[in-house]
Amino acid sequence: MGVDPAQVLIGFTVLLFSLSVHEAAHAWSAWRLGDPTARDLGRVSLNPMVHIDPVGTVLFPLLALVANAPVLGWAKPVPVDLRRLKSWRRDHMLIAAAGPLSNLVLAIVAAGVLRVLPAADAEGFSLVAPVAAMCQTGVMLNIVLAVFNLVPVPPLDGGNVLRGLLHGRLAAMFDRVRPYGFMLLYGLMLTGVLSSVIGPPARALAGWLL
Repeated sequence: MGVDPAQVLIGFTVLLFSLSVHEAAHAWSAWRLGDPTARDLGRVSLNPMVHIDPVGTVLFPLLALVANAPVLGWAKPVPVDLRRLKSWRRDHMLIAAAGPLSNLVLAIVAAGVLRVLPAADAEGFSLVAPVAAMCQTGVMLNIVLAVFNLVPVPPLDGGNVLRGLLHGRLAAMFDRVRPYGFMLLYGLMLTGVLSSVIGPPARALAGWLL
């Protein structure tokens, strides 16, 4: 199958914007909860340049889009100084949850725009078709980003939420696993377990919104 440059452009643009909103949500919530570290670094911004990770934001997503494979990506993590939070356990959970929540909001907004768009004119040029394509991609990509990031494995946001819920021996065990989180995550991806975990809730959300 040939590569559709328009679809690649739409997918990459939507992903870039969605990841920027995701990281800006982390930075904004950290600032509001008492830690200005990310704000001082300019991360409370929708400018993609301050959030881009060359591999996770550019290389992997473009390869997936060209290969017509499921698209996942990530941006530079937002730094959080737990010492500056009033209640570090609760506040860190809220900061972590802000990213996936922002993606769910984007998916809902994109689905709402789709519902009010007029039918595309089959004859001649119309802006309806590209806007509809961007919104459709926006719904699907943001649902996948939200569900993916809520998987309770470090360094994903779900892992940080889970860490805030653990105490004592369980928390200590989780902290020992954290340095190997990326290896565990790649193992889940390569074995197909990750797809089976995020697939059902992502499809259910997409069916509800679309």
